[in-house]
Amino acid sequence: MRRLFAGLAAGTFLLATAACGSSDDSGTSTGSSSSAGTTTVKLGLIPIVDVAPVYLGVEQGFYEKHGLKLSITTAQGGAAIVPGVVSGQFQFGFSNMTSLLVAQSNNVPVQAVSNGIASTGVQGKDFGAITVKKGSPLKSAKDLEGKKVAINTLKNINETAVRESVRKAGGDPDRVKFVELAFDQMPAALDSGQIDAAMVVEPALATVKSQGGVEIASPLVDVAPDLTVAMYFTSTQYAQKNPDLVKKFQEATAESLAYADAHPDEVRQIVTTYTKIPTAVLAQVTLPKWPAEANRSSIEALEKLGEQDKLFKSTPDLEKLLP
Repeated sequence: MRRLFAGLAAGTFLLATAACGSSDDSGTSTGSSSSAGTTTVKLGLIPIVDVAPVYLGVEQGFYEKHGLKLSITTAQGGAAIVPGVVSGQFQFGFSNMTSLLVAQSNNVPVQAVSNGIASTGVQGKDFGAITVKKGSPLKSAKDLEGKKVAINTLKNINETAVRESVRKAGGDPDRVKFVELAFDQMPAALDSGQIDAAMVVEPALATVKSQGGVEIASPLVDVAPDLTVAMYFTSTQYAQKNPDLVKKFQEATAESLAYADAHPDEVRQIVTTYTKIPTAVLAQVTLPKWPAEANRSSIEALEKLGEQDKLFKSTPDLEKLLP
């Protein structure tokens, strides 16, 4: 869970572009076909709660029904997935929206194909929150001015979200001292006073609460109602050459998302099969939403904030990025 929103630096994107250019044929592979008439496609994932619908979809036979067999490879973070998809190592991958927007703005040939996860849209009841230690004098995001706030990746979706919470609370986000820290290290750092606040996501959020920590803002909710936080994507080249397989992946994933959203207990159970999250902790975790369709207006809001925060080399082209 430590790299839920793992960002991709511009240098990584340039590397991805170079990788794509040096292996023109690798991105065109459709995957291997089996005697049963199914096609095996490689999918790059991070082993976190967010991707539970895919595992449920495999278990429920949704992908098989659409003629697909998933070969899943897990990565420590999104930084390995975008270059992997662009170079053809994977046919599909999972990434947060800001990383995809940054990639598109750097002319990295990626294209979103299916929704991933969304915020719950409810203040104080989201899977991500700005938290402070029990007894902290900080009561709102405005109080973060001049304070040390931990985020998992600088200049990415969580920084953008925290900055928006500070603005909405009447504060100056430029006065916040952002520090980069892995999610799983945040609870201890907060409890020991090494940081003043932390933007944590589940299951680290549940851990902070178990220590007596308090939520003071829901940044992902502050960005936009029902924010689309992440999506599944492929390379532009693969999408152009394999439209039928992309459509099958989209349809099977949409079914999987709907099933996960309607069966939270099964989500919690299947997460234990591919992560090391303790069952006791998982029971306290706030799950994200898994709508079948991305919320375009929320992505536009995220794009505007990213431009305001100077994250993009050029304005991302949503017409090229979104399905």
